[in-house]
Amino acid sequence: MNKAIFAVLPVLVLAGCAIRQQVQAVPADLRELCVIENPGVRPGFVSELRSSLQARGYRVRMLAPTAKLDECPVTATYAARWTWDLALYMSYAEIRVYRDLRQIGSAVYDSTRGSGNPGKFIDAETKIRELVQQLFPAPAGA
Repeated sequence: MNKAIFAVLPVLVLAGCAIRQQVQAVPADLRELCVIENPGVRPGFVSELRSSLQARGYRVRMLAPTAKLDECPVTATYAARWTWDLALYMSYAEIRVYRDLRQIGSAVYDSTRGSGNPGKFIDAETKIRELVQQLFPAPAGA
């Protein structure tokens, strides 16, 4: 009985240290995207988001934080959180894309349950680029 507990315990501990990433890609017919600024997120996040979209050929128009989802045909929102655990790291990020008020794509990175997982110490800029590439797998207008 004790051997079984010792065999299962590491699996249970690692299961509690999960890092989750889930992406639902947007349709490939987009060319332009409006991004509603989120003043609660570090400026470097939106800067990398914008440059990653532009690198894929998208025209990006920034909107004020008070903008509504229907101010542009296609609008994106974002959120991110940094956490301290031996070092400061991005523990959560999400990008949601809407067309005509309906969500057409999303990307979520969540390491908030990854307390014992060293994989949580990622480079935020690299992760943002990865999320954008997965969320927008085709270049603009493809």
